[in-house]
Amino acid sequence: KQWYQRRVAITAGIVKERYPNFADALKDLDDALCLVFLFSTMPRQGRVQPGIINKCRILAVEFMHYVVAARCLKKVFVSIKGIYIQVEIDGNDVSWIIPHQFTTPPPSNIDFRVMLSFLEIYTTVLSFVNFKLYSNLNLIYPPKALEDVFTEKSHVYYGDDIYRERLESLNITLAGVQREEDEEDIDEELLTGDDNLEGMKKVRQEEEQFKNLFKDCKFFLSREVPREVLALVIRSLGGEVSWSSESSVASTYPETDTDITHQIVDRPSQSHQFLSRCYVQPQWVFDSVNQRKLVLVDEYVAGCALPPHLSPFTRAEVYVPPEQVELLERPLKDIEEVKSDLTPEEKKLVIMAMPKKRKILYNKMVHSNKKKDSAVNKLKRKRVELDESRKKKKVPTATLR
Repeated sequence: KQWYQRRVAITAGIVKERYPNFADALKDLDDALCLVFLFSTMPRQGRVQPGIINKCRILAVEFMHYVVAARCLKKVFVSIKGIYIQVEIDGNDVSWIIPHQFTTPPPSNIDFRVMLSFLEIYTTVLSFVNFKLYSNLNLIYPPKALEDVFTEKSHVYYGDDIYRERLESLNITLAGVQREEDEEDIDEELLTGDDNLEGMKKVRQEEEQFKNLFKDCKFFLSREVPREVLALVIRSLGGEVSWSSESSVASTYPETDTDITHQIVDRPSQSHQFLSRCYVQPQWVFDSVNQRKLVLVDEYVAGCALPPHLSPFTRAEVYVPPEQVELLERPLKDIEEVKSDLTPEEKKLVIMAMPKKRKILYNKMVHSNKKKDSAVNKLKRKRVELDESRKKKKVPTATLR
């Protein structure tokens, strides 16, 4: 016990020296979240102790509950490595990867001692960050369900398995603390002369609309879809979500509810369908988030070929798919090389006259540009081959029902 207390004190001191304030901890939160979410999905019978896995799982669930409560979700992208999530916290963009829900044995060529050393620091950092984030939203920490605050179950989050499953479902409302806060009244008459006032109001309006993207939607998740990520995304943008009570706890309404607007499925056919709702695939939710609007469900109906899932993290200087160009509100301008008036012979003379350090830097820049161009050309060739193969095949058309 004394060794453990000394170890905790040393780790807390290291964290305090490395992150003297909360803003510094937020800037380095990406690596902490990636490592904590990775260890939270580790197999229980492996090279990592179950206590460490449980601690990482608890911290990950606490952070996802904050994202739901604060509605700070910005981007989602599903890849082979996992699901990329980006949120905005106090003006800082925080991105991390949620691994797919597939239990894979850890590789034997990895030294877990180094990773566990970093994990010990990152779990301490994330514990402090979660406490601060919950305090900013006036939420009780550790999290407690609102309907169970006045019951005995509210104090056994780490012991009661059923209560813990309810919190891990991300489908409950957290209890908060009532505090008196002074509202800051801003006199708009003083800002009438500001040209950016209307622009700021418009941006704020768009952000509020995006936070309530799924406000008028009521979802039901089938058992074959990734429930945790979909619940995180849907509830972060104001939507209601539920699933079958037989598959998991915290189900709020049954499948027969007539108010359900969308049912997320991942099977080509359904045994029974309700005419009052749309049956869409999970990609519809993610594409709606990235496009910041509810996209048409015609291309996402169960059983039809899905459109390309475009990355919202694409930069303008790299290859951009044609669908991405069409979705952008402003057209992308190709980056053109600066044309010089020098002839090739004069250009060679200029390069020869360069100092050695500048010549090395210039050669590195040329090599980097050629590498980027070759990667872009490779993607363009693959896209042409894909379009040609699609023309030969008959892609099934989407139907609304």
